[in-house]
Amino acid sequence: MVSGYDIANAFLLVYAGLFPIVNPIGGAPIFLGLTRHCTDKERNALALRVTINCFFLLLGSLLIGSYVLEFFGITLPIVRVAGGLVVSATGWSLLQANDDFTDDRTEHKPTTPTDPFYPLTMPITVGPGSIAVAITLGSQRPRVESLSRLAVLGGAAVAGIVAIAATIYVCYRFAEGTVGALGEQGTNVVVRLSAFILFCIGIEIIWSGYSALAQVTGQ
Repeated sequence: MVSGYDIANAFLLVYAGLFPIVNPIGGAPIFLGLTRHCTDKERNALALRVTINCFFLLLGSLLIGSYVLEFFGITLPIVRVAGGLVVSATGWSLLQANDDFTDDRTEHKPTTPTDPFYPLTMPITVGPGSIAVAITLGSQRPRVESLSRLAVLGGAAVAGIVAIAATIYVCYRFAEGTVGALGEQGTNVVVRLSAFILFCIGIEIIWSGYSALAQVTGQ
């Protein structure tokens, strides 16, 4: 028999563990900055596709991520270093982008839409840190005697990922309205600040991966 406390605990463990590192609120200005040349329809479609991509990426990391890394002989520190390099490069590129955030959507060519997976899904929204957290949560699944109990707790964990995906969609879907209240200059400042923070996060991820590798090689 699974208690409501166990179900709530499994749900909150996943949601509370992933929310700070995914940080969809902080990612909204970056999403808006990378899609500023898109029309409203294209941006809304991208928000939905990014949300779906994030859901399956987190779900796969939670359920089979630890087995995949073990199969290929890849350690989490290596994932952090490689992912941190990508995150840093993305943040640096956004820092160096054109300052013009005016509405030039009439010149936007629909034949060259922003890719919904790279870099919007990974590493902007779900980066190596998020994947590492999801893999860690998945590897710490409790031992249970009954398949029904495992299914209920697993369903609660999946519900936590669904909640994260829903939060991402809301933040990205309404990013323009939220950030637009800041005005052109305010939006530029927020995007630049978010890009700098993203660059710093990438450096931090690289450092954490390097530190973990140094500890392993030092033993």
